Amino acid sequence: MKVAIYGQTLLEQDTACVNELLDELVKIGATVCIEEQFFQLLYEFGISDDYQKFTQSSGLDKSYDMLVSFGGDGTMLRAVTYIEDLGIPIVGVNTGRLGFLSTFKKEDVRKVVTEFLKESYKIQERSLVEVVSTSGLDEFNGLNFALNEITVSRKDTTSMITVETYLNEEYLTSYWADGLIVATPTGSTGYSLSCGGPVIAPTAKSLVLTPIAPHNLNARPLVISDDTEIRLKVSGREENHLISLDSRIASIPNGTEIRIRKSDFTIKMIEYKSESFLKTLRNKLLWGEDKRN
Repeated sequence: MKVAIYGQTLLEQDTACVNELLDELVKIGATVCIEEQFFQLLYEFGISDDYQKFTQSSGLDKSYDMLVSFGGDGTMLRAVTYIEDLGIPIVGVNTGRLGFLSTFKKEDVRKVVTEFLKESYKIQERSLVEVVSTSGLDEFNGLNFALNEITVSRKDTTSMITVETYLNEEYLTSYWADGLIVATPTGSTGYSLSCGGPVIAPTAKSLVLTPIAPHNLNARPLVISDDTEIRLKVSGREENHLISLDSRIASIPNGTEIRIRKSDFTIKMIEYKSESFLKTLRNKLLWGEDKRN
């Protein structure tokens, strides 16, 4: 068994759960590879120097059975940029706050290995979106995809921007708003949800367009087929606006044509039988929390 381990930060109280996972992996003779910067954090707390390391550009391949992400949802999204199209299944151990993607409790971290060996899980294929633009994307270093959402938003101003929107080359509308979110089903429980968007089941073949604080009050979130190509053009009082791919942000000139479409690869997420999407809705979004229940 080959396992990659990733994290962005490490608090002293979280070292115990990382060590528990490593102990469980040693028991079964697994090959373990730790992201280089995360290894340095672990090394400060006394981890052995015997482990292999990987970076953004090297060390991982399709032979790995899983990647374990320690942190919150932001860490999971960052881990996806290491996997890209390698097809390595990913699971998140939540050492953050809400943990909607990173659902596994750190107290149960050993079960990440034991339940995997028992095949007490299923693999969910999660779709991504990618952006193609005439300029301004060099800052993403080729990582032009997002698991949660692609967002255009205002920059250096409190004024609204206008987002001219086309679907498969047919004009939809011009949103007067602080911005526009194009979210995947995975991202429907993130920023889009905070802006009034719907919850979409992870395996649905859909995308959702969610305006951010729209001034045209009849503008509502719109669910569309995920084979739709979306074309956006932003105008406003400032010369530039922001485009974000999950947590990665760039500034591009107003008037730049932005084309968004579904990526041609998916991310494999491990869903353990003890941590289903519906259970997460109940526990993390408090669905059904009512005196009558």
